Amino acid sequence: MPSHHLHAPLRPSSAASASAFSSKLILLLTLLPLSLAALAFTLQWKGDRGGLLSDPASATARWAPQGSRHTTHEIFPGMESSSSSLLSPKSHHSSSDCSSLLRTSSPSFPYFRDWKFDFESSIRPKICITTSTSAGLDQILPWMFYHKVLGVSTFFLFVEGKAASPTVSKVLESIPGVKLIYRTRELEEQQAKSRIWNETWLSSFFYKPCNYELFVKQSLNMEMAIVMARDAGMDWILHLDTDELIHPAGASEYSLRQLLLDVPGNVDMVVFPNYESSVERDDVQDPFSEVSMFKKNYDHLPKDTYFGMYKESTRGNPNYFLTYGNGKAAARIQDHLRPNGAHRWHNYMKTPNEVKLEEAAVLHYTYSKFSDLTSRRDRCGCKPTKEDVKRCFMLDFDRSAFIIASTATEEEMLSWYREHVVWGDKDLKLKLLRKGILTRIYTPMAIIQGLRESGVFSSVIASAQTTLSKDKFLASIDSSNSSRAVASESVPSRKTGKRLENKATARKVLDLETSEHHEAAVPPLSPPGVNADYFPPMEV
Repeated sequence: MPSHHLHAPLRPSSAASASAFSSKLILLLTLLPLSLAALAFTLQWKGDRGGLLSDPASATARWAPQGSRHTTHEIFPGMESSSSSLLSPKSHHSSSDCSSLLRTSSPSFPYFRDWKFDFESSIRPKICITTSTSAGLDQILPWMFYHKVLGVSTFFLFVEGKAASPTVSKVLESIPGVKLIYRTRELEEQQAKSRIWNETWLSSFFYKPCNYELFVKQSLNMEMAIVMARDAGMDWILHLDTDELIHPAGASEYSLRQLLLDVPGNVDMVVFPNYESSVERDDVQDPFSEVSMFKKNYDHLPKDTYFGMYKESTRGNPNYFLTYGNGKAAARIQDHLRPNGAHRWHNYMKTPNEVKLEEAAVLHYTYSKFSDLTSRRDRCGCKPTKEDVKRCFMLDFDRSAFIIASTATEEEMLSWYREHVVWGDKDLKLKLLRKGILTRIYTPMAIIQGLRESGVFSSVIASAQTTLSKDKFLASIDSSNSSRAVASESVPSRKTGKRLENKATARKVLDLETSEHHEAAVPPLSPPGVNADYFPPMEV
C-alpha cells in the first residue's frame, strides 16, 4: 500500500541515529572522569615542584592568632591532636581542680587559642564585673571567659580560700583585665573605715554568721570596686557570683556590650531578672556545660501563668525558686554611686532611674550539683535547728538544705536532693515547658564548650606566670573610697510613680521608672508566693 512504502524507509534511519547518540554519550562519560583525574594529577605534580598549590599546613598563618605558637609550628586547624594542647597531670600542681577545663574533643580547632580578649580602649561601653569568690579555676575560668565573649573587659575579683591559693591566683593574675584583691588584714582594716561600715542602711546585717556575713563582705567589696572601676575608665559595673551567667537575650547580637549600648542615657541601673537552673540529673559535675533547663522569673511570665501553676512549679518547696528571685543589676559608673546590697546599686545624691528588660536575664546555677549541699554546710557553723538556722540563712530553702546536710545520711541526702531539686518527672517538665515556666537555653553551654575545645582554658593555665603580686594590690586602691570620696547628703525619700516611655533599641522593657530610695540594703528575696500582694507593672 502506498502509505506502507512511504514510511518503511524511515525506520532503519531513526534506529541508526539513536545508536550513534548512545555511543557518543558513553564516550563522553568515559573521557570526563579520566580528564578530571589527569588534571588533578597535574596540579598535584606542580604543587610538589613549588608550583601553584602550597602545603595545607602553611595556611596556619592565616588561621592562628597573632603571636600564636602555630605561626612557627605550622599545624593546620583540625590536624593537631587534642593531647598536644593539654597539660599533663605532672605539669600542673592542681590537675584535679582543672581537669574539666582540659577536656576537649579531638580534633580541636584553635581559632581562639592564645586570644587574650584584650579589648581596645576605644570600644564602648567598657564593662566590668566584680565578684567575691573562693572558687577554683574549674569554675572561675569558664565564668570569666564566657563574659569576655559577651564584651566584659575588666574583672575585679575579691578572692579568698581556694581562689587565693598560689596555684589558682597565679593563673588569674596572668589574664589581661583581671585584678585580684586578697582578703588580708590590711583590706579589712581599710574597709572598716569605709562609709558603708559607719552607716545604718547595711547595719542590720552586721555581726551575723554565714549568709549575712557574706552579704556584708560583698557590699564592702562592691564599694571598693566602684573606685577601681572609675579609675579604670569603666562605663558600667555589675556584681555577679561565679555561679551566675548573664544571658543578654533580646539584643541585636548575643552581646552584653550591645545590650547596654542600647540603654537610654537617662537610665542609671539595669536590672536582670534571674532564671534558676533546673537540673535533670543528680550527677551533674559541670553545670555550665551540662544544664540547659531554667525556670523563668516572675517578671518574665504572665501573672495568670505564674500563680496558676505555682503549686506544680514549687513541688513542695518553700518558694517558687530554691533561692533568691530578685535578680542582679548593672549600674552606670557616675559620681556618688554606691552599692545597695549585693543585688542592687544606689546613689547618695539622687534617686536612680531603673530599667528592667523583658528578655535579658541572669542565669543562676544554684544547687546544680549534689555536692552543693555539703559545701554550703561546711562553710557555716550554725546548729542544724530551725531556730538557729535563721541566724545564718535568709532564705527558707537554704535553711532546709543545711539541716538535711547536717543531720541525714548520704543516702537520705541523695533522696532528698532528688525529690526537691532534680526534675525527674518528664510529664511535669513537658507541661511546664509548654506553659513557658521552664525554658531551654543552650547558648552559654555552646560558648563555654567552644572555649574549652578551642584550648583557651588550657592555654591560660599553661602560660600563667609563676610570680605572685599579692603584696601589690593595696597600692592600686585609692586611699579614699566611693563613700568618702564625695561629700553627700541623702536626698529625701520620695516616689514619683512616673512612667517613662524610653525603650532600649529593638526590644521592649518591663518598666522604666525612678526607683524608690532604700533605707535598708536590698537582701536576696524570694519570688512572690501565692498569697503575695505583688503585682509590679509589666509592659509587654
